[in-house]
Order: sequence, then C-alpha cells, then structure tokens
Amino acid sequence: MRTQLFIVLIAFMLIGNCCKAQYLEPKKDSNGKYGFIDENGNEVIPFKYDYASGFYEGLSAVHLNGKCGYIDKTGKEVIPLSHDYDLAGSFYEGLAYVKLNDKWGYIDKTGKKIIPLKYDEAGIFVHGSARVALNSKCGYIDKTGKVIIPLKYDDAGDFFFSGGLARVKLNNKWGYVNETGAEVIPLKYDEADYFGELARVKLNNKWGYVDETGVEVVPLKYDDAGDFFYEGLARVKLNDKWGYTDKTGAEVIPLKYDKAGNFTEEELARVKLNYKWGYIDKTGVEVIPLKYDDAGDFDEGLAEVLLYGESFYIDKTGKCVKDCP
Repeated sequence: MRTQLFIVLIAFMLIGNCCKAQYLEPKKDSNGKYGFIDENGNEVIPFKYDYASGFYEGLSAVHLNGKCGYIDKTGKEVIPLSHDYDLAGSFYEGLAYVKLNDKWGYIDKTGKKIIPLKYDEAGIFVHGSARVALNSKCGYIDKTGKVIIPLKYDDAGDFFFSGGLARVKLNNKWGYVNETGAEVIPLKYDEADYFGELARVKLNNKWGYVDETGVEVVPLKYDDAGDFFYEGLARVKLNDKWGYTDKTGAEVIPLKYDKAGNFTEEELARVKLNYKWGYIDKTGVEVIPLKYDDAGDFDEGLAEVLLYGESFYIDKTGKCVKDCP
C-alpha cells in the first residue's frame, strides 16, 4: 500500500510538471470508450480508445482492439497501436515498462525494446534505476538493463530516493542498500519505510526513525508513528496517546491526544481529545479550540469541520468563512 502511495505521489508531481502548458484528462464515456478533455471539459482527443492513461513525459499509453501504443497531446500516434503487449505503462525518465506473456521489459519513446521482456515484475525508473523481479527475487537495474543491485532479495522498494537508499527485505527482515548495492543499514527491522530525511522503522512492535547512516535518531519506543515528518514534526503514539516529535527525537508536543493528524503547510495539525477536534500549532498551542465533532486538514487556508450536524469551512483563526450555518 505504501509503495502504491509513493508511485501515486510521484505520478502527481510529474503530471503537474508536464501539464502546465496544456491540461488534458482521460475520461470514459457512456459507451466505455476513452478520450481526453481539457480543463474546461471540452473534448480534445476523441473517445475511441478501450483504455487511456494520463500523460507522462508528453505521452499517453492507449489500447484499442487488443493493441497498445502511445499518443501525444495532439492525438498523434507517436508509437503506433500495432503492439500486442498485454500492458503498457507510462514513461518515466524516457522508458516505459511493457508486459507480454507474463514477462516485463522496457521500451523507449520510439517504441524500441531497450530492455528485454524477461522479468516477472518491473517498476518505474526513478533516479536512473528500477526495481525488477525474477524467480521470486528482487533487485535493481539501470536504464541500459545492467543489474546494479543483485536480484537476491525477497522484496524491495520500488525506487531509490534522492538520498540514494532503497529498502530491501531478506529472510523477513528489512534494511537499506545504496546505489552500489552495499547494505548500509543492516537488514534487521520488521518493517521499514521509504526515506524522506529520516525513515520510519519497526522492531519488536515498536516504531522509531533512522537517518541515512542507520542511527536511530528517534528511539524505537512508540506503538505507532506517522509515515513521514511534516513541517519538521512527526506524530507518534504511546499508551494510546498521540503527540509529536522533532527530528532529534525530542517530544516537542506532549503525547496527550486521542488522535492526531499531520501538520500542513499552514503549520496547523488537527487533534482530538475527549471526542472533540480542534487545531494546534507547532508549539502545541491550541489555536482553534477543540470543540468540533469532526475536522479535516487545512488546505489552501481552509479546513472543513462538523459541529452539531452542520458541515462548514473555517480559516486559520477559526472563523467560519464558507457554508456557515
């Protein structure tokens, strides 16, 4: 699930970059055919495909009558719909994975097979490497198809992050390798997440965070912990109470809440105590009283809250500004 989440996040970032000039969205019509509309809902590319992906690096994977190909934003078939692939993925770093007869490989933007279709699984390329699997073992290849991390692991993260580390699993234990294949953080954890600045790890049912050298900078003592640090803080849980730690492991907001959300760009987080929700700032001050029956995260300066069965929006001061009861 976390893997899927990260792929989605990267996809959204790429969509944001490639679609600033022209926004096109794939849609399915009442006849089950796919086409593309612009931001105003106008049809730009006809509804004629059996399937169409979003645009990545300027191309969309399309399927028609059992054939796969790729079109650009004008609808031109850049890679003709003449391939019998069972599945064609989106382009990342100039390559897309394709599947035929349960084997995966990669093509470039001309449709040429760059990496043979021989793998049982294949991931997207990020920072020049991609996760692949063969005979139930995982490793990583570069964009020429060269194996850079041996296919010896039982599981592996889908890609390296900018820190240059990837999580790998062997004999039910997780650790981290760098881009040369060196196991820089020992494979000893029961669970391990992707690196942001720190990575969340679990051992003996306790969570904490490690840095890229393997130092456990936030002790593994918590019953639960947030996946990442947001605005410099991560939510942590102990004895059924939530609070927040910084990247040094200091509990900067006491563990006293029944539930707690992540800090948003507005530097506010929603918290719950005694069945009521409100908002705190990064110093722990309850800047919006805990009086709501439910509360959502702040987004672009507004948060949706529920009070006495009425749903409305408040600003950062707690003032109702939209759909006020």
